[in-house]
Amino acid sequence: MRKGIWMNKAITDGVVFMPPAFEAGLEMWSSGDGTPGSPSYAESATAAFVPADQDFGGALELVKAENVQKLRYMGETPLLPGCYLQVRARVKALGGALPGVRIAAWPGGAGGVPLPGLPQTGPQVSLTAYGEVVEISAIIGPGSRTGVDLVWGRSALYAHIGLDLTGPNGGIVRIDDIEIEDVTSVFLRDMLSVVDVRDYGAVGDGTSDDSAAFEAADADARGREVLVPAGIYRLAESVTFQSRVQFEGRVEMPDDKILALTKNFDLPSYIDAFGDDEELAFKKAFQALLNNAGHESLDLGGRLLGIRAPIDMQAAVANRTFFNQRRVIRNGQFSVFSGPAWDTEVVTSQARYAPADPKRLTNVQNVASIPVGALIEGNGVGREVYVRARNIAAQTLEISAPLYDADGVQVFTFRRFKYILDFSGFDDLGRMTLSDIEFQCSGECSAILLPPQGSGFALRDCFITRPKDRGISSHGEGCQGMLIDRCQFLSNESPLASLERQSIGLNTNANDVKLRNNRAVHFRHFAVIGGSSSIILGNHWFQGDTLQNSPRLAGLVLTRTNNRGTVTGNYVDNSFIEWGNEHDQAPEFSSEFSFSQLTVSGNTFLASQVPPWFSYLVIKPYGAGHFLNGLTVTGNSFRIIGTPVDRVESVDTSFASLDYNRFANVTFRDNMFNNVNSPSASPVTLEHTEASASQAWVVAADAKLPFNAWAQVVEAVTAAGPLRRADGSIYYGAPYYQAKQGPNSDQVTLRWETPVQGTAMVTVRIDDPF
Repeated sequence: MRKGIWMNKAITDGVVFMPPAFEAGLEMWSSGDGTPGSPSYAESATAAFVPADQDFGGALELVKAENVQKLRYMGETPLLPGCYLQVRARVKALGGALPGVRIAAWPGGAGGVPLPGLPQTGPQVSLTAYGEVVEISAIIGPGSRTGVDLVWGRSALYAHIGLDLTGPNGGIVRIDDIEIEDVTSVFLRDMLSVVDVRDYGAVGDGTSDDSAAFEAADADARGREVLVPAGIYRLAESVTFQSRVQFEGRVEMPDDKILALTKNFDLPSYIDAFGDDEELAFKKAFQALLNNAGHESLDLGGRLLGIRAPIDMQAAVANRTFFNQRRVIRNGQFSVFSGPAWDTEVVTSQARYAPADPKRLTNVQNVASIPVGALIEGNGVGREVYVRARNIAAQTLEISAPLYDADGVQVFTFRRFKYILDFSGFDDLGRMTLSDIEFQCSGECSAILLPPQGSGFALRDCFITRPKDRGISSHGEGCQGMLIDRCQFLSNESPLASLERQSIGLNTNANDVKLRNNRAVHFRHFAVIGGSSSIILGNHWFQGDTLQNSPRLAGLVLTRTNNRGTVTGNYVDNSFIEWGNEHDQAPEFSSEFSFSQLTVSGNTFLASQVPPWFSYLVIKPYGAGHFLNGLTVTGNSFRIIGTPVDRVESVDTSFASLDYNRFANVTFRDNMFNNVNSPSASPVTLEHTEASASQAWVVAADAKLPFNAWAQVVEAVTAAGPLRRADGSIYYGAPYYQAKQGPNSDQVTLRWETPVQGTAMVTVRIDDPF
């Protein structure tokens, strides 16, 4: 307590501890336990009141006639929670055998029942001389504190207090009035108002269950701080503190029991509670976060947590596999200690894949050895396909995305990366936010594995630093509606050439992902986006190296054809955007929207020292028959430093080309080009001059159409000055056009009613806009 605040209970609360003086009569003093019905000294031949003893004034004179001669006050002395009482008496021998003497007391519980097993006697003192005044004392209290003689815990509610004479019989003694004093202040701190758990029965020996004592101390705190002093306190049950807690000792408890610190809910407090075991403290704090409605966020307190193994986040909260309320973990740093716990598990196994069952592998050999969350590699497997779940009895694996060309039986490789925070054990976890946290992977491990299901996962103002394999992995649809804002992804592979890098910043499978204002450095890919309706806004990713004319890899990989995505205001540095359909179980076109509804606008594209065939926007169909059915590329800046490139857009025909005849709703205009040999646009306006009168004008796009696509539509023909017949007269008529002319279908023919010559502005499109 604060100095000056704690006072004696007799003063502050009017509690009467002191028994009456002997001169008030001996009927309140018993030769038994002091309980109702026990014999009193009022009519005893062995006891008398002496009114004028030279040392004591009034005194009780006793003749010791029993082996243990008891003296007990028959009134009930109250024992209050957290209260310590000192019992004192002065005694002297007058004659006969010299006895021993000790303070003694009988503990009573609720309903007046005796409490067995509790100590009832204090230290014994032997009388060694006649007439010598000897003082005896003992302290009674609830907690095992230094100086407490009779430790009674919380169950004792009152006492019958007195003393015992022991040793040989026949001696005569005189006893001064017995005094009882509240000495609780002796056991309290001078500086703080605290409630000590030992005062409520906590033992702190690492064996006794102190759960009830912790709860009792908290219940009695009433605004004061609870102190857990030095010791090891075993809590066999869950404990919730509604008061602030200060830990000097440490707590041990089963994994499934919860320690909820509602008034100081932060990681430093849990570290104090669990004896500086940071990893365990974080797990228990996260467990409380998902089991206590009183807090929506866990403050890591700016601590750097050293982690020796992946943290299974669901195992830390064993009572929950489903949670969908907003929770935040913020303000700290995870670092890892190197060791075998971070080693990637690699398993090979034969399995069958059938496109008719696109997200399942069947007849999987040794399926029990394949971990959930493992990356799948094999022929016809796209990037970032993971094991979502397994059924050992059925020998099947659920996978995160279809395979584009893996029909039949083959041997697959499964790589299970290790993550600092692994949420894969949850069935469904939504609205989880990580804020202002750095994940220092140190090239040893990956950072975050998302849950297989859940929406609204958010990462903001975080650093993912030097991940070995992945920054954030989604092995299911726990990325639905994911928000990643103002984060930095810093690769461990910066010294390597672009083509040698293997790490990936993040991947997604579900829809509605937002990546905004992030920065990613030197990954193989910044993001592999498998869902639709994504917003990629204001990011800067760069993937260059120091080699001359070195190939570059995609920074952003889009694997959904009907994309419905927006890529706006990004800085695309020494990389490109790749749009393909590698997560399509039927990669050939089959009555679908095909490559549609993607907007790429207002971005800055920059690359240096790249080969001339490098492109910033690459369409990669994994099967035949696909086409562009909704693409807007506007307001971008395309710049090359060094040798110019041929063009900024291309089609990767490694598997198939596009059906240029079916292009629709494509706008590619108002972009800026520097050091690009063939700037492109659609619609594009071509200036054509016919020097001599001709009835058929052949207008060539000369590589100005995006993707070297076909000239499908002429939007407008406008004469630039008068058109003249062969005789020099002005012609006022209009032509019709024939599209897709020439060997590359990139020409149009204007056919006039009569041969004419002159100049016309011809606007051509690669698509049918209607």
